[in-house]
Amino acid sequence: MIYRILEIMLQPSLELLMIALAAYLIGSIPTGYIVVKLATGQDIRQIGSGSTGATNVKRVLGKKWFFLVLLIDAFKGFLPVLVAKNTSYAFIEWGLPPVIAAWSVLLGHSKSIFLKFSGGKSVASGVGTILALSWPVGLIIAGIWSIVTYYSRYVSLGSIIALGFSPVLMIIFNTPSFYTVYCATGAIYVIYLHRENIKRLIAGEENKVR
Repeated sequence: MIYRILEIMLQPSLELLMIALAAYLIGSIPTGYIVVKLATGQDIRQIGSGSTGATNVKRVLGKKWFFLVLLIDAFKGFLPVLVAKNTSYAFIEWGLPPVIAAWSVLLGHSKSIFLKFSGGKSVASGVGTILALSWPVGLIIAGIWSIVTYYSRYVSLGSIIALGFSPVLMIIFNTPSFYTVYCATGAIYVIYLHRENIKRLIAGEENKVR
């Protein structure tokens, strides 16, 4: 009887732990690093901003590879969250499993276990997680990012503004409360990862995209 009670109590926790681990490992796949390494033999962490994200890839390989890495990184965020959303039943009424997956992807992309806990700034992966949580919110976020980036020519500014709107949009679309918490904390984390970009924006020294 005691064993059965412990099993019932531990099962949801083990399920969430497995979701977190799988999502972290998927998020850790260093797309930009792999692409640049295969194409040029260079370590992208030693180039430009040192990030493994799509924007830094563009500096090395151009626009075509920028979009490829962007899409793969977004899919990296989308897939684990979608799977967790549709297969896990641990606290699903609160929306917890997909949020656990989403946060794990963010951490994996920015602190990849395959790159000694370095990585990118989790923007594309973050938008992918939001698309999986709520596709209308994800599409609006992607639209805001595109518009701000296009007119300002600053990818970092577009990323900061777009993700800053995400918790508000989650509330507007009446999503589970954990989705809003994730977007709020995730936005703070991504903005923190952009702290050097913010300094350069304020100083007028941030690189523009052509």
